[in-house]
Amino acid sequence: QVQLVESGGGLVQAGDSLRLSCAASGLTFTWYTMGWFRRARGEEREFVAAIDRSGGRTSYADSVKGRFTVSKDNTKNTVYLQMNNLKPEDTAVYYCAAEHTNALVTKRADYGHWGQGTQVTVSS
Repeated sequence: QVQLVESGGGLVQAGDSLRLSCAASGLTFTWYTMGWFRRARGEEREFVAAIDRSGGRTSYADSVKGRFTVSKDNTKNTVYLQMNNLKPEDTAVYYCAAEHTNALVTKRADYGHWGQGTQVTVSS
């Protein structure tokens, strides 16, 4: 059974940084593309970033390019989202997702496994 557990969320001020982690189990981590999504209150869940199974390719939403970096450690079965220069509009629940593919998946519907999410709140 695939399990994804996010951690690292919290309350920060605008301009601060946070690093989210997502620990994966129950899967062969190197076979999976990993993604980060977020859902702000009253909004749909939206794509944030993705990294392919080798870690060689990444993709970002325009709203986070240059501020967020996705990476993975295949020895620890963990994917990270480094978030710098946070803004109040980054406030959301952040979700980790996994899909057994080599494609760099960015659509929510294409991910089959999800974590429970971690809250990030950025105050102005």
